[in-house]
Amino acid sequence: RRYTGFSQSLRPQFEFFLSCGIPGEIEGERVKKSPDLVSDYLKSHPAFQAPGHFLVFKRWDKLAGNDQPFAVIFFASADVLSGLLTLANYDRSDPYGVISPAGSGCSTLVNYPYWEAQSEQPRAVLGMFDITARPQVSANLLTLTIPIKRFEQMAANMDESFLTTAAWERVRTRLQQTIQS
Repeated sequence: RRYTGFSQSLRPQFEFFLSCGIPGEIEGERVKKSPDLVSDYLKSHPAFQAPGHFLVFKRWDKLAGNDQPFAVIFFASADVLSGLLTLANYDRSDPYGVISPAGSGCSTLVNYPYWEAQSEQPRAVLGMFDITARPQVSANLLTLTIPIKRFEQMAANMDESFLTTAAWERVRTRLQQTIQS
C-alpha cells in the first residue's frame, strides 16, 4: 500500500522485516544488511499520496478515450527490453534514460515511475527484481515502466530509430520465432 500511495505508514519494525528480522517475532527478508540501512533508505524514499482513489491497470487495447494513464508497463523478455532500453536512450545525450532502483515489485511499477513522471526528463524504470515478487511473474520476464510523457516521446522516435535497421530485424525475427514456438 505504501509504494502505491495508499498508505503513508509501514508495518511495525519494518527495518527488521527488510533486514535481519527478530528471532521468534519477525522473519527478515534479508534484502538489506541491517535495520540501519533500511532506515537510511526510507529517509531518501519518501511516501507519496496516490493521486486518486483507485489504482487501475488496463491493457493498452482496453484504454478508453477518457483514460489518462500516467505510465505504460511492459512485462518483457531480454530481447524486448533491449529494444525498449535502446529507444529510451535514443534521444538522450546521457546514458540514463532507464534506471533500475532497488525496491519492491510495486515500487518499481508505481512509486519510482510516479516520481519520474513528475520530473522534467522522466526516465523509464526497469524492475521486478524483488525476490518476494519474482515468483508472481514468468521466470524470463522483467518489467519496464515508462511514464506516459516519455512513452509518447519514444513512440514519436520509432520511425527514425534503430527499429528500421537490419540488426533490429534479426532480433525481431527471433522474437517472432519465440512467440510461435
